[in-house]
Amino acid sequence: MASRRVSSVLSRSFTSASLFSAGRSSSVARGIGKYSTDASFEAPIIPSVKVNYTRLLINGQFVDAASGKTFPTLDPRTGNVIAHVAEGDSEDINRAVSAARKAFDEGPWPKMTAYERSRVLFRFADLVEKHNDEIATLETWDNGKPFEQAAKTEVPMIVRFFRYYAGFADKIHGLTVPADGEYHVQTLHEPIGVAGQIIPWNFPLLMFAWKVAPALACGNTVVLKTAEQTPLSALYVATLLQEAGLPPGVLNVVSGFGPTAGAALCSHMEVDKVAFTGSTDTGKKVLELAAKSNLKTVTLELGGKSPFIVCEDADVDKAVELAHFALFFNMGQCCCSGSRTFVHERVYDEFIEKAKARAEKRIVGDPFKGGVEQGPQIDSDQFEKILRYIDYGIKSGATLETGGGRLGTKGFYIKPTVFSNVKDDMPIAQDEIFGPVQSILKYKDLDEVIRRANSTRYGLAAGVFTQNIDTANTLTRALRVGSVWINCFDVFDAAIPFGGYKMSGHGREKGIYGLSNYLQVKAVVTLLKNPAWL
Repeated sequence: MASRRVSSVLSRSFTSASLFSAGRSSSVARGIGKYSTDASFEAPIIPSVKVNYTRLLINGQFVDAASGKTFPTLDPRTGNVIAHVAEGDSEDINRAVSAARKAFDEGPWPKMTAYERSRVLFRFADLVEKHNDEIATLETWDNGKPFEQAAKTEVPMIVRFFRYYAGFADKIHGLTVPADGEYHVQTLHEPIGVAGQIIPWNFPLLMFAWKVAPALACGNTVVLKTAEQTPLSALYVATLLQEAGLPPGVLNVVSGFGPTAGAALCSHMEVDKVAFTGSTDTGKKVLELAAKSNLKTVTLELGGKSPFIVCEDADVDKAVELAHFALFFNMGQCCCSGSRTFVHERVYDEFIEKAKARAEKRIVGDPFKGGVEQGPQIDSDQFEKILRYIDYGIKSGATLETGGGRLGTKGFYIKPTVFSNVKDDMPIAQDEIFGPVQSILKYKDLDEVIRRANSTRYGLAAGVFTQNIDTANTLTRALRVGSVWINCFDVFDAAIPFGGYKMSGHGREKGIYGLSNYLQVKAVVTLLKNPAWL
């Protein structure tokens, strides 16, 4: 998928209704009121796809957990059980790591030509493209994100990521290095070995692609732990990788919980590298477990509290729309969400009124319905957390402009919420809420907003809205974050690296930088006798 703002894709209509049961209206007009919602007026649309893969994938076979335990994965629209999934624990991690270890040490994958590896990844991308709607349906059902978003943006991005790294597979090479003396020096870039990967629930498929694609392109084997809230889509696409020709044991998928399966993976002595996306607090535990075991390398993509800075020269209507997207996209469940909206005092009052009006027009409802912008939050824990932070905002003195509570009577829907008069020391301005809560702060000049924007433990991303190139350049260099979007937001092209400063993580994913996470560099020095030249 070419580099473009995700919202431009979501704005298009999507008409496919073949995956849903007949008799449900696709119109969003009926029952529309404030917040343009129909979430509480109709029974949820029933997806017609079947959940066929609920067991662990170990050494090319779907198997039950060693304990025989399962856990329910829930539909966030209702809280009802979709399916019961095998609950992997330390014994299952041991089995998966053993399979991955053998596949790396003895199996064909790292010994296969890079061109052959690339062909497998290309075939997989073709299969994902072919099964786009089924995959998107599982993602929406398990996660609650709008189907249009999953089908038209996220699944095509998976295809793009795998094709991008498939193209890199036979272009990974070292250097010939000049050195003093009669020596021939070269560097080899070798696969690191068994990669343990832990993905989050907010973008299960995209994080699968961000981690699995570069690891496989480099010749590694993988043990992937899914988030307990969203295990279904990863298990499904893993079958397509096998269909594409991936040898047994190269990719193993274990569903389970962090304190058991996740901790076992991070601590395992036969795992050579761990990649984790999730909260900063959990990232600390991952790093600790890796250090206490075999000092395996770790990459971390963690939390954020990203500033979105609206400058005094802004076209307010456009700034409001982009700031709205930056915060509310994916129900606000986005690590780089523009969750601190800094607005220059000259346009502050106008911005507040228009931001409130935009939030009240947001279409919230069943994510399988056409035109819906916002579905439910992932689960009851996240739902209650967001409501607590809304209460903190009110009690700490911020002005609740709109929203502020539950929407409907079932499922985990929350009204799009806007706060004004937010101060830097309020919890809603300091903590990662991970929900549809926009906090708007006023500032006077660039020096002030730079200082305030940087005064957080996070440093994942930032947005800047301005027509002045000098202002943009000043902010680009001053903000201590891993990504800065100028007059755009959430541009996630396969070639663009992503990662954070400070407590937002270590390392970069995507692009050429993502390969380095899964490679070792070896220097080879050979003594030359009577060299013709040096």
